[in-house]
Amino acid sequence: MEERNIIKFKKEEFSMKERIKQEIGKGKVSKVKIEYAPIGERIILSTNKPGLIIGRGGEKIGELTELLRKNFKLENPHIEIEEIKYPEFDSQLIADELALGLERFGPLKFKVLAYRALQRIIKAGAMGAEIRLTGKLPSARSKSWRFAQGYLKKTGDSANAVDRAQSIAHTKPGVVGVKVSILPPTAVLKDRIKVEDKLLAKLKENSENLEKLQNKKSRAKKK
Repeated sequence: MEERNIIKFKKEEFSMKERIKQEIGKGKVSKVKIEYAPIGERIILSTNKPGLIIGRGGEKIGELTELLRKNFKLENPHIEIEEIKYPEFDSQLIADELALGLERFGPLKFKVLAYRALQRIIKAGAMGAEIRLTGKLPSARSKSWRFAQGYLKKTGDSANAVDRAQSIAHTKPGVVGVKVSILPPTAVLKDRIKVEDKLLAKLKENSENLEKLQNKKSRAKKK
């Protein structure tokens, strides 16, 4: 019985998150966190466009709070906004942006949209990024396209540092799946080796000393 209640609770929580994203609109919210406290429920919305979600005088926040009370029977929900300072490193925002672009401009321009998003991510300073598009692009048959640049960890503990997300684009030929993986510059990689100027100078000095030693030995043999 306890396991069933947990599953039911998680299902309700998932449907709540999806409903919040649906009400706000695709591409405006990256993550929805729900925290439970004795005084009420705390809903944290991560977004790079806080003004669009709050609305004039907090009108949209008020409507969303009322919706959560009625539809999900929350007693005292508190909605908080968490601003994303670097949207280029948020995989969910990039995935939703690509999906909206495909819906607006059509699947024929998928390469332009993908390369533009990839350049923006790398230009912002990301260590690596990968974009995968799957669907009828541009032929009648479903196909998978991969766009990647830089370094991206896929196995081991360091792979957890990669931010991954997916979205869906509803186009005229059919549904297109969008997957985005980003390795931000702040990610800590244990196997990463940083070559500094001091180390390069030391290696150069050692190389020169070794070369001098070899020249001395060759001269001694000739004598």
